[in-house]
Amino acid sequence: MRKPIIAANWKMNKGPKEAAEFVANFKIEAADLNTVDVVIAAPFIDLSTIAGNNFSAAAQNCSDQDSGAFTGETSVEMLKEIGVEYILTGHSERRSLFGETDAFINAKNCKILDNGLKPIFCIGETLQEREAGKLGDVLKTQITEGLKGICDEGILNVVVAYEPVWAIGTGVTASPEQAQEAHKIVRGLIAELYTTELAEQVRIQYGGSMKPANADELLALADIDGGLVGGASLDPESFLSLVKSAAKSVA
Repeated sequence: MRKPIIAANWKMNKGPKEAAEFVANFKIEAADLNTVDVVIAAPFIDLSTIAGNNFSAAAQNCSDQDSGAFTGETSVEMLKEIGVEYILTGHSERRSLFGETDAFINAKNCKILDNGLKPIFCIGETLQEREAGKLGDVLKTQITEGLKGICDEGILNVVVAYEPVWAIGTGVTASPEQAQEAHKIVRGLIAELYTTELAEQVRIQYGGSMKPANADELLALADIDGGLVGGASLDPESFLSLVKSAAKSVA
């Protein structure tokens, strides 16, 4: 049984004061933490506040370099030093707004794993790609290129987040059938690169507008192992509701 993972992606929201208020109000019961991994991906300035609690801290980005003349960048080793456990890579906003390529994302995935941390590796198609029937091709390219050079042991420390780009921040959610279809494709592609046995152990999150109203239905699907959550993660009660939905899915 794969342990569900519910991860908040605050994006560029909440400064240190708001982050501290969230932590103070976000009370997770020990029973839920026994069955669900809970992660908060916060802006860099908040990470010291997030780390060291009874949930995991994630960075929203990192450098593919160890150190040097890279103004504005933050290395994986620096993030590890302050208690970060996960780092987002390949998010659609990084791909579309900042031009990140599959090769660059792969370099970051490898650097994260080499430092003993875990990437939450985002993949997904645009509306145009889906309507053109390119879902499988897009996912195959992103997975094959993004996981290049990662060994059998490494893939078990990768969390994959499938995010249909057309359902992010739009309030539109893929139907349960669409979500399960895509997750099944992703697991199959990982099996092709590794083995079916290893693919069955890899956790795949749904990252397309998961919220309390649809979480139970999505998390009940065979190949959905959690959520990478945007807007619904900004309120502690809403986010806690998603954690409880994940806990119910394995009860």
